[in-house]
Amino acid sequence: MTGYHNANNWETDYSQRGRIWAGAVHQPLPLIAGKRVLELGCGNGKTCNALLEKKCHVVGIDFSSSAVNLCRSHAPKNTDGHFAVADICHLPFPVASFDAVIAFHVIGHLFAEGRSSCAHEVARVLRPRGILYFSDFSKEDFRAGAGTEIEPGTFSRKNGIATHYFSEDEVTALLYELTPGESQTRRWTMKVRGQSLPRAEISASFTKNV
Repeated sequence: MTGYHNANNWETDYSQRGRIWAGAVHQPLPLIAGKRVLELGCGNGKTCNALLEKKCHVVGIDFSSSAVNLCRSHAPKNTDGHFAVADICHLPFPVASFDAVIAFHVIGHLFAEGRSSCAHEVARVLRPRGILYFSDFSKEDFRAGAGTEIEPGTFSRKNGIATHYFSEDEVTALLYELTPGESQTRRWTMKVRGQSLPRAEISASFTKNV
């Protein structure tokens, strides 16, 4: 898929480890029943399921066929969910198709060119007044700088999966075609071998005005 670093590692992860993401969705999603929502990088369906339970019409896409199969098999019954293998840098949907787009920890796994393409595609498929809900890791996260730097601010770790670490200004600049709304850096600590390590992610919303 265009824009990704070592995309096959994600397919291996989902095919071997199954539902690797669980728990509650951290970023509130104030979406009401009937809204048409696209999730980029739907993974094993954690966020999609929360939206389906709200009676949203959900389309989830991922480049991993194993992830898409997990979404299909674990979607709540009698809900409107559709899942497909697709490239988030080249979305297979018409202009103004969705009321909202969800991009949680997916754009940061793209190269710079891919991030720009994805940002443009999101703006294209959103309806007027549609909203993008974004979340990705911050430069304040302890993993920023760990591994091999393959592009400025983007690091590949031992598992072969690359992650870009953002500043809030960088996120706003990337999504320049949309109007920024609320933005915050969420901080917490993670214990590793008795040591408290800082985690940080940027959560933000953006609106399409035209």
